[in-house]
Formats: sequence, C-alpha cells, structure tokens
Amino acid sequence: MTIRAPHRSLRGIPAVAALLAIGAVGCSEVSDAVDSAKDTAKKAARQQSVYSLDIGDCYNPNGKAEGTAYAVEVVPCDEAHVGQVVGEFAIEGKGQKYPGDDEITAVADTRCPVEAQKFAPDTWALPKGAALFYYTPTQESWTTGDRAVSCTYTAEKGKFSGSLETAKSLKPEQLTYLKGSNAVYEALWANQPEKDTVEEDLAGYKAQAKAVEAALNAHVEGLAGIEGAEVGKLRSTLEKAAGDWKKAAGAADADAFYVAYDPAFTGIDPNKSVAARKELGLATTVPADEAEVWAG
Repeated sequence: MTIRAPHRSLRGIPAVAALLAIGAVGCSEVSDAVDSAKDTAKKAARQQSVYSLDIGDCYNPNGKAEGTAYAVEVVPCDEAHVGQVVGEFAIEGKGQKYPGDDEITAVADTRCPVEAQKFAPDTWALPKGAALFYYTPTQESWTTGDRAVSCTYTAEKGKFSGSLETAKSLKPEQLTYLKGSNAVYEALWANQPEKDTVEEDLAGYKAQAKAVEAALNAHVEGLAGIEGAEVGKLRSTLEKAAGDWKKAAGAADADAFYVAYDPAFTGIDPNKSVAARKELGLATTVPADEAEVWAG
C-alpha cells in the first residue's frame, strides 16, 4: 500500500463567507449566483482546523491531499468526500526537540496501519483507490505542544461516500479471523529487510521468517475456534505454511533459506483465503496491490 504523509499545523483558518454582489442579471443567472453563494457559505461554515479532527470525521482537503494543511472541510460521511480519519495517536517520549520529518514519518508508518485496522479491520472491503495518509506535526506546531498524528484513508482519485467504520458491525468470529490475518501480513512487511537479497542479510531475513511464523501460529490457534469447512481447510494450509516459515527461520545458509522460503511465501498467498472469507461473510476480492505481489 502506498503511504503518503501530508503535514499538519496547529493553526486553524477562520471560515470566511464570500459575499456576492448581484447586479442587473437575468433570473437564471441570479438563481445560479445564489446557489453558488450558498455552496460557498456552506463550505466556509464547515471549515475546521486539522488539529481538531476526530476519529470518524469525513472531510475534503482544501486543495491537494498532500502538503501542509491548516484546515479541511468536514462533511457528513454520507456525502461524497476525499478522506476519513480512521485513527489517531500521540508521539511520546521524544522530548522537547523536534525529532525531524523522517523520524515522525517512521513512527506514523508503523502506528497508522495498526490504528486504521481497529477502525476498518477488513482492508479488502476498502473502496478501490483508498490509501493510508496521515497528518503529522510540523516543526512549527511541535513547539506549541502538538504531538498528535491523525491517520486517514484518502481517495487517491475521485471521492467515496459512506463511513469506512466496520469494526462495530463485525461478528466475533470475523474479528478473530481478521485480527490473525492482518497480523500475519503486518509481520511480513514490517520486518522486511532493507537488503534486496538473502545473501546480503541472512540474519534479517531469518528474523522476518521468525516473526511471520509466530503470527501464523497465533492465527492458526484463533481459527481453531471458528466453525466451517473452508476455515478448517485454510487452517491446515496455514499450519503447513507456519512450518515452512520455521524452516526458513532456522536456515543454516542462504540456499537452505531459499528452499524453505518459496513454499512458505506461497502458503500465505491471499488467494488461498478467499473461500474461507466467503464462508465468514467477509470481502472476497484480493486488493490489487496484494494480488500483484503474489502474481509474481
């Protein structure tokens, strides 16, 4: 998933209603002008400081989605909108000195996916083109005490309507499945070594394999408490995959790692979970970015 980080500031922009002088024009022109003025006034009244956004707020940015933002137009979620706040947290333990854009971005990269999954656990059910963005403190707002990060799902093109919040409507077995499944892929990508080849960082790749194995074991254990033939088949598939990841984690050299890694990676192909997801009443279309990775 592509993650972008538009920066936010503590300062808000006051809403200013535009005044439109209507001269000697035709009735239709007057009507159009009045409608335009009403729309402008409504947008102005909806302006809210980025600093005061709450989880669940749907909004339209004033301009491009990326860049420094001071205020956005907060709208009802049933209206077309560009983004929705799906999580927030405070940056802690960083002292009084601004840690820098790179460090703040690294924290948001780690935390926002976790916070977003609490709000919308089934990432397969997200609208097409929805990407994880976040508003972070600027160096200026940091000096005023701003430590908050707002995580948002934002449409990369166009808009979407309706709230993305699904956590409260999901059944216990659905939540159990999603918690375990999300943890597996988070372990895979969060522990991805920077080096391109195993030969360059065998220890890093083995650590990644160990993390995926642990997440898979927890997922398999969770699936044991869920009824369903397809869920049972998936559990067996993932149990075998966990064994392959364990072999990769214990590989003596790069060649042994590759031998174990191929079936291990194939074993967690998202396509293998479609039937179980259907049985559980969850979304069944593999997101394009994930499908591309396993398409090879």
